[in-house]
Amino acid sequence: MDWWSWPLETNSFRPFTPESLAAIEQRIAEKKKQPDKEKEKNKDQGVEKEQLTPQLDLKICKKLPSLYGDIPAELIGEPLEDLDPYYSDHKTFMVINKRRTIFRFTATRALCIFGPFNPVRKAAIKTLTNS
Repeated sequence: MDWWSWPLETNSFRPFTPESLAAIEQRIAEKKKQPDKEKEKNKDQGVEKEQLTPQLDLKICKKLPSLYGDIPAELIGEPLEDLDPYYSDHKTFMVINKRRTIFRFTATRALCIFGPFNPVRKAAIKTLTNS
């Protein structure tokens, strides 16, 4: 596929919301339940499950590839659901700045006080990523 035929706008960028965090927590809970059953089956069959690894083009501090299209202006510097499937069951979110640089943050409480949706934390993240 040629680069000029890639879409300029995509729907792959979704804001990170409390519902997104709840969905991640649900996937984590499901994953904790499943491994015991799967490990027993795999031991009997002698099959190892392939480990999911982070995508190299979506690493921290790298530019977002053109393949993902242009990020909407209202989502620049805002918490987004992670595009990398490896992080689908990790409590993380990503932020992309004007230069299309990827930043990844944890969705757990910062300093045991500031949750991921706290206005003070959002302001700190926006300042850090768009300095």
